[in-house]
Amino acid sequence: MKTTILELRRQQNELLSEARTIHNKGVAENRALTADEQKRWNELTAQTEQKQQEIEREERLALFGGQQQPAQGGQPQPVAQQQPNPSIGMSQRDLGEYRLSRALLALADRDWRNAGLELEASRATAKKLGRDPQGFFVPWDWMQASGRQLYNQQEQRDMLKGTPSMGGFLIQTDLLSQNFIELLRNRMVVRQAGAVVLSGLIGDVQIPRQTGSSTMFWINPETTDVTESQPAVGQVAMVPKTGGAMTDISRKLLLQSSIDAEMFVRDDLMRVIALGIDRAALHGSGTTPEPAGVANMVGIGSVAGGANGLAPTWGHVVGLESEVAIDNADVGRLGYITNARVRGRLKQAEKAASTGMFVWNDDGSMNGYSAYVTNQVRSDLTKGTSSGVCSAIFFGNWADLLIGQWGVMDMIVDPYTQAARGTLRIVALQDVDIVSRRVESFSAMLDALTV
Repeated sequence: MKTTILELRRQQNELLSEARTIHNKGVAENRALTADEQKRWNELTAQTEQKQQEIEREERLALFGGQQQPAQGGQPQPVAQQQPNPSIGMSQRDLGEYRLSRALLALADRDWRNAGLELEASRATAKKLGRDPQGFFVPWDWMQASGRQLYNQQEQRDMLKGTPSMGGFLIQTDLLSQNFIELLRNRMVVRQAGAVVLSGLIGDVQIPRQTGSSTMFWINPETTDVTESQPAVGQVAMVPKTGGAMTDISRKLLLQSSIDAEMFVRDDLMRVIALGIDRAALHGSGTTPEPAGVANMVGIGSVAGGANGLAPTWGHVVGLESEVAIDNADVGRLGYITNARVRGRLKQAEKAASTGMFVWNDDGSMNGYSAYVTNQVRSDLTKGTSSGVCSAIFFGNWADLLIGQWGVMDMIVDPYTQAARGTLRIVALQDVDIVSRRVESFSAMLDALTV
């Protein structure tokens, strides 16, 4: 399995190298790609993406399939304990009939007579997981069918029928639900950049990794022997950390809304959770109970602007790449991630004076790599006297960022806290963790000034 992954990465790097050569040629000649060049570049990037999908499938099989790899002393070491499938085998009919709103009302009223399917699904999930829910479990089958990935970060958002901006606008009068205006939110980016999501986990996960290699010695064959040396092996641990989102919703809203209130509440909670984990993957503090994001992972490469920060330049952008390359980690899904403020600055920053060649290219790339923009990246960091105005720029192989997601979402309903208002307080809890296969795969500049 290890040989297969290495071979796939070698093939992927060859494709990336050819694509980068085509791109750099156009940049060097200060021209757009020709039709033939663009066609070939598109082919190469598509093949690169396909190779990445193959790599991720092989790595996932190695993680869960109990494949054996040699460790010190030639003894085989299990890659990871095989995880049971959290699916409970719901039929398509059951998936279509499952209603989250029914379960919420049943839990609030402590009367499950009208929510038998939802109760049975929760019980079956609890049996599969080997633990009881705090409220009720939302079955993994249904979450998969919904096509959503659940991420956690605690956030509260109230929805009340009586207050228009908090839910009342959803009550039917002449509501044009097809024209519903969604809230503007930050873009989720780490998975788009290549982060690997391991969903449906059950127990703690240990992922073995090689931390050292054997050493070559020069000898005199007639008088000395080769000195024995062995590769070193370690582990990356993934342990579930719990986050959640909370909302207050009225009973009348569940019953009267012309927009499917169940879908609205579910999607809002899931988006909040997804954005929370996306932000944590970049800036998580690492202080219990929050996982550590790339910015706070010990050992990543660092590029500093100055004692009080500095406007980002071509040198900083190249420096981020170099920090990763120095550690031989410049392979895989390489790319930059930053915020809109930095992008605006770098679109106006020339690589060298009077060249008309800017750091941020018109095609949305930088330095020959993909560049992603999201306001999840902080712009309120502090460096020296530059208080609350510094931004972050990240670079790395994002396929080395692992996001573990345990089992299912646990839904808790509190019918008492807001009982006087006729509302239910709903809390969605999800267990996740974030780790890096290799911290050397990432670098960051945390003092980029844009003002």
